[in-house]
Amino acid sequence: MNFHKRSLRLLTGSILAAASMLSPGGNVLAADAQCDGHQLLSKPRPETSCQNVKAQIFVSPDKATHALVLPADVSLYATPDMESRVVIRSNAGDTLTSQDYSSPRGMNGYYVASALWSPDSQFFVFSLISSGGHSPWSYPIKVYSLKKNLFASFSDMISGNPTVSDQFRFTGPHTVVASTWKQPGATDIAVPVTVDLEAAFQKLPPPAN
Repeated sequence: MNFHKRSLRLLTGSILAAASMLSPGGNVLAADAQCDGHQLLSKPRPETSCQNVKAQIFVSPDKATHALVLPADVSLYATPDMESRVVIRSNAGDTLTSQDYSSPRGMNGYYVASALWSPDSQFFVFSLISSGGHSPWSYPIKVYSLKKNLFASFSDMISGNPTVSDQFRFTGPHTVVASTWKQPGATDIAVPVTVDLEAAFQKLPPPAN
């Protein structure tokens, strides 16, 4: 009798363990589903995978503002960080603005590659990489101005020229150095370009309503 009870308990436990590995739709959850690394996947990951993916948080030097890079998580044929949303919040928790770089199918947007606050805490600068691999030599750079509460394209500050590296650096309170091409079409020959962001934002046309 005890043998049969013990067998029944083991069988019940096995059924419950198997059930716990199923999603509501009946798909087996992959415990080792790839959840980061900006990778396209050969087969879709389970819909309930990667539930604990966290935002990257960049705190301004003066601690007054936070920039969050959130995974868009659109396509199951990619890791959740294949496209990004950027959210700017005050230290008090108020959302100041945001920008979504995801695409409808998760294959034609951008993800954030590198990001930095300016030393004076007035500008958040980040570079992007195409989720679909388009123009692999191009790394668009975006700049958020806290004073104007506005995102702008770094390319617009350098006469429409592209940036050809995801790396950049600051050399002063709000002066950034990035890389552009030496001449149109010369994507393999990079030259530095220096921009005072404070002055650059003053020259940009007002955003269209």
